[in-house]
Amino acid sequence: MTSAAEHFAAKLAFETDASDLHAARTSGERIAVVDVRSDEAWAQGRVVDAIHMHYSEIAARAPQEIPQGTPVVVYCWSPGCNAGDKGALEFAKLGYDVKLMIGGFEYWVREGYPVENADGIHRRPVDPLTGIPRVRTTA
Repeated sequence: MTSAAEHFAAKLAFETDASDLHAARTSGERIAVVDVRSDEAWAQGRVVDAIHMHYSEIAARAPQEIPQGTPVVVYCWSPGCNAGDKGALEFAKLGYDVKLMIGGFEYWVREGYPVENADGIHRRPVDPLTGIPRVRTTA
């Protein structure tokens, strides 16, 4: 392989995006999705069924809460935040198969995927700069 091909293959091995994560979860893949943001950010909204574990807590909590062998996807707020990278590093040091959700929660929301907060599960309109509105059925 060329060095460019190796580079992009490595990126794809360790990164995913909102669309691919949503597709994997919709198809039934069991993935632990971990939100590494602050308590305040978590309260504003998160990926449905995500686990809240600040990156500084991963070393202590992950072995008790997420079985080894479970694929893990971590995210923080946006592409401008490196907390997701810090969280992914902590999971990698523990031997987990971990990926970073590029774009973070910002792109999850902008692409119109379900968001959970204390009021329940919501969907915001798809941002036409990041995605194409999908037709949703009521079923």
